[in-house]
Amino acid sequence: MPDRLQRLRQRLAEKEIEAIIVSQLENRCYLSGFDGSAGMLLIGQQQSILTTDFRYTEQAGKQAPQYTIQQTSGEVESWLPDLIGQLNIKKLGFETEHITHAMYNRMSKALQKAQPGLKLIPLEGVVESIRKIKEPREIEFIQRAARLCDAAFEHICQKIKAGLTEKEIAWIIESFLRQHGSEVLPFDVIVASGPNSALPHAKASERIIKPGEPIVMDFGAKVAGYCSDLSRTICLGKADEKFQKVYSVVLEAQLQAIEEITAAMSSQQADGIAREVIAKADYGDAFGHGLGHGLGLQVHELPFLGPVTKDILENNMVFTIEPAIYLPGWGGVRIEDTTVMDCGKIRVLSQADKTNFKWGLQ
Repeated sequence: MPDRLQRLRQRLAEKEIEAIIVSQLENRCYLSGFDGSAGMLLIGQQQSILTTDFRYTEQAGKQAPQYTIQQTSGEVESWLPDLIGQLNIKKLGFETEHITHAMYNRMSKALQKAQPGLKLIPLEGVVESIRKIKEPREIEFIQRAARLCDAAFEHICQKIKAGLTEKEIAWIIESFLRQHGSEVLPFDVIVASGPNSALPHAKASERIIKPGEPIVMDFGAKVAGYCSDLSRTICLGKADEKFQKVYSVVLEAQLQAIEEITAAMSSQQADGIAREVIAKADYGDAFGHGLGHGLGLQVHELPFLGPVTKDILENNMVFTIEPAIYLPGWGGVRIEDTTVMDCGKIRVLSQADKTNFKWGLQ
């Protein structure tokens, strides 16, 4: 935590901002260790204050011993001015993406009344830009979460059969993950069969799965607050020529991206590697989302890999690589792995089978 705070303070100093209010839950947890659902951090060059209400003060003291814990009650405008007044600052940063317009107005009026001349400075992605470079311990947690997904995929391949509904399959996956050590899942398990698999974020339904159709399964696990993400596409019975063709194109796109993506490459360039493979197979219009997204305390965080993104990939960034083809009326294929940039190259953390399993699972 001290190293993280030092990096944040350095970013603030570069922007000539004396303190920041951190309100976003994962950012707050990252900087303090406190994972309660209510609270704010007030971080200056010398101060580290965690504000929360009566429900969480004991928890905060245990999880964030390096912080001064300030118990609060009532709306933020009733206690924030007195707290800021103790710091004698002129520029206070806040997270624009996590404070509503209504809250900003209330804070601004209260602070100006109590401390005329104080400037509220909107900040975007300051903490997130620190979070995107993972520490060894963070990578270890994500690796453990990825292993849980690998095991869950192996388990469902033994249990899945025609006649089950998408919801039943999703429940088998979720139950396995929770029983084997995952915290609350980072997102609802996706099981999408037949035409439903053409929907990238389909919801598991009462649809009964049938032989010969694509079945996309997308799920994640969480260990010590850190997320993994895995997608696999299978079919039951005999896979027809169309399924095999589409699957082969998506797999080629993913394997080529894994092989060619390197550190210092832009996220746009990385996306282009897989997108070119899919476009050359005449499926370019059927790959409508980005190649991947960062993973950490959130299942979607920096960096983002897409056709218009501008992140530069660096060592110790963790992100997914998930090319896909979606064909309305038929279905879709998505193959997704959790990966880390390690010594300038991609290291794949997910190990669930995607190349050697039989096309037709029985």
